[in-house]
Amino acid sequence: MINLKVVMNTFDISRKLFKRAVRVIPGGVNSPVRAFRAVGGNPLFIERAKGSRIYDADGNSYVDYVLSWGPMILGHTHPAVIRAIKKAADRGTSFGAPTALEIELAELVLKIYPSMDKVRMVNSGTEATMSAIRVARGFTGRDKIIKFEGCYHGHADGLLVKAGSGAMTFGLPDSPGVPKAYARNTITLPHNDVDALKKMIEGQWRDIACVILEPVVGNIGCVLPQPGFLEAVRKLTRKNGIVLIFDEVMTGFRVAFGGAQAHYGIKPDMTCLGKVIGGGLPVGAYGGRKEIMAMVSPEGPVYQAGTLSGNPLAMTAGITTLKELSRPGVYKKIEKNCVQLEKGLRDAAKRAGVKTRFYRAGSMFCTYFTDVDVLDYETAKTADTKKFGVFFSEMLQSGVNIAPSQFEAGFMSLAHSEKDIDHTIASAYKALKKI
Repeated sequence: MINLKVVMNTFDISRKLFKRAVRVIPGGVNSPVRAFRAVGGNPLFIERAKGSRIYDADGNSYVDYVLSWGPMILGHTHPAVIRAIKKAADRGTSFGAPTALEIELAELVLKIYPSMDKVRMVNSGTEATMSAIRVARGFTGRDKIIKFEGCYHGHADGLLVKAGSGAMTFGLPDSPGVPKAYARNTITLPHNDVDALKKMIEGQWRDIACVILEPVVGNIGCVLPQPGFLEAVRKLTRKNGIVLIFDEVMTGFRVAFGGAQAHYGIKPDMTCLGKVIGGGLPVGAYGGRKEIMAMVSPEGPVYQAGTLSGNPLAMTAGITTLKELSRPGVYKKIEKNCVQLEKGLRDAAKRAGVKTRFYRAGSMFCTYFTDVDVLDYETAKTADTKKFGVFFSEMLQSGVNIAPSQFEAGFMSLAHSEKDIDHTIASAYKALKKI
């Protein structure tokens, strides 16, 4: 494996910044997977971004497929979004009071996601999923929840059980600090396993408040639902009075304009959103059927609040982003880019003689370094992380930024050009030949 630390030492400013950061921030980063520990070396410190590219503190340019972990679907610093944010900032950044902007974004979201009758804005995906589960418990009067192995639903207590994302990257699927009582109410099942779900529900349905899942699992790479799986989940939950929550924080607007639920034709009881609906600013949202959302305070007894929820900057960025995404031809172009990249990466691996599995759902994707079909958490773990480390470091040296973990999805934006994609494919072939 190439020693990325040696490579990164040539990036003097990023290295110096990381030395400063570790003295004042745990691990030197504010979110674990950014630390590059899964691939070795020191993280890049980013100074600016534009379109399909990011620029580090040393002035190096990279074609970016991380896209702030998904939100930047229009590309970085999209002119319409930046203009709208600047205009909103002139009027004030936070009021702690209702604004018309909150209504406008809510109306847009509900129009795009007809499974929701009402929606509540929050500040992160973690807040959205945590709140949705609380509401589901309040609505059903039941305590237990079902999640699937490898699905990451934020870092709330009770959800860090066989989670994906950074927890999987660092081999820590269960987090210290979570009381055992929380974990006892979380039932974890294999993803794509209908029989396991059916058996569990038949035995404990009276205690199960909700089933929460990523309809396309984006936090162990990109794991697609097997034919009939989502349909079976919907049928079993409906039959037993269990609230079905789709965590579309990542898949929302990525798998399709109306999320994975539109693509697969499944109507959940509740939906969690984030990332894209904030246009790159901190945001989250949860919503669902009117009788469920009627439980939320002040309309109902289930309490949830947030000082910065619905703040005017995030609402403005979200409104502008969704309006831009609704323009004719936008999704067609993003899809075309993704198809081109998928074909090129598959071909590069074949020509290089490296066994990989590539999966894509809309504008999110992942290449696994394995010859096993990836269907769930266990098969995702067959991926060779050492090979990925070589691939990552070689791509970085070629000016291509991908997530610093085998177990994270990549993303496409409207701003990526054919030239960007051609460069990525050529860089990938070069990198794969060194594995």
